[in-house]
Amino acid sequence: MEFRALFLLSLMGLLFVEPGFGQRGDVDVAKWMTDKVELMKNLEDKLRHIERQQNNIEALEARLNATVDKLMRQNAEVDQLKKENEGLKMRLNATEEELDKLKQNIPKGAPQIAFSASLANFGEVYRGPCTDKALIFKRVFSNSGNGYDQNTGIFTAPVNGLYFFSFSTYGYNTHDMGAILMKNGDRQISTYDKPSADGSDSSSNAVVLQLVAGDKVYMELWDNGRVFDNLNGHTTFSGFLVFPA
Repeated sequence: MEFRALFLLSLMGLLFVEPGFGQRGDVDVAKWMTDKVELMKNLEDKLRHIERQQNNIEALEARLNATVDKLMRQNAEVDQLKKENEGLKMRLNATEEELDKLKQNIPKGAPQIAFSASLANFGEVYRGPCTDKALIFKRVFSNSGNGYDQNTGIFTAPVNGLYFFSFSTYGYNTHDMGAILMKNGDRQISTYDKPSADGSDSSSNAVVLQLVAGDKVYMELWDNGRVFDNLNGHTTFSGFLVFPA
């Protein structure tokens, strides 16, 4: 606005320095003034147009800067997800190696007891927060020995022995994410991640437990916890008999 005022004042000064203005006999003063006023109005209109264009440019720059900031945040989230995926791959490879070693130690003729399941057998499933915190893994990949009950989510040991259990959990940053592996009502191991700035979290854990026939192993949510799953199998529960004892 200061620039506009200074510009108009300077323009008025130039306009009124008219050669021969004092020679009233040669100049139609009324017409001259009318022409100058009209010129001033035209120049003011053009100046307002320039100001509007400048405002539009500034608004466009602001939107562009906001878009750049958003893209930078999204790129940071993608990088974080890549790191998490690499970590999951490393843990998965380590678990597979451990499983291979354990399988090699299984005595011949031992009971064949193993199960693996994920939370969602169709669509998308958000589980929690809820009063009944038990997780029921509906999509059963295998259930040798029928130790796992897909209606209750509970694995009941058919025989005495040493059992290996693993699980993974996935959730978003709106709630506590994770779960607890329970044995006969007692906590054994867990995963956990509190709400944070990142978009989602995933984690996993594993344990070897000594069980007697009839012992029950199952998964529960944390208080105010929530997990997510779909047919990609993000939230899972697995176990098998290492050897009877």
